[in-house]
Amino acid sequence: MTPTQDHASDGAAPQRVQVGTTAQHALESLRRMIVAGELRPAGRVRQEEIAEMLGVSIAPVREALRALEQEGQVTYVARRGYFVTELRLSDLEEIYELRQLLEAKAARAALPTLDEDALERMELAAKDCVDAAEAGDVAAELEANRRFHFAVLDSPDQPHVMRLIRLLWDSTESYRALYYNAEKSRLEAVDAHKRILAAVRKGDADKLVAELDAHRDRALEMLRGILAVD
Repeated sequence: MTPTQDHASDGAAPQRVQVGTTAQHALESLRRMIVAGELRPAGRVRQEEIAEMLGVSIAPVREALRALEQEGQVTYVARRGYFVTELRLSDLEEIYELRQLLEAKAARAALPTLDEDALERMELAAKDCVDAAEAGDVAAELEANRRFHFAVLDSPDQPHVMRLIRLLWDSTESYRALYYNAEKSRLEAVDAHKRILAAVRKGDADKLVAELDAHRDRALEMLRGILAVD
């Protein structure tokens, strides 16, 4: 894993970036670069180059990087700067194991609360995933995929579980981007969403958890192959 940062980030509240500011523009641009694979795990984020490319000063780029650091997407290394967070395969496997435990709990708790509005949100997100996959738009599919999964898992009775799940998702976003940059992965995700939706419609908690597990396991297996090649 990239060396641990040693500047002020010890439990501080996540950075808030105001919508519509140059920092928000920098944040969205950095996210797109991670999703597109322009900034890969372990890659250095060259602040001056980013600022010049975006036509902004260094300050909003640094503010955006602090926000990404709080999410676990970048890591600060003293006297060297920011790097896209690199995870060992064992780290990634541990995170996916934690997701399995938490998401199974979340899915079982959320399923009885899912009404027609929630189902419509899932169906819309699933359709957006299909459209993005067909267009080869990785950023759009990642965003729609996230909406889909959190529509399945989220309920007002489990805020702490959902906070931890979001943290785990955020910390592996650059790896999820690697996964979705493969066409086979995008198409497999579309099929997995159909099966997850079918389980939700039936109200079958065991089937829902099994389909979520299978979807997650396929993603991890694909990532193992990608990381082995890298």
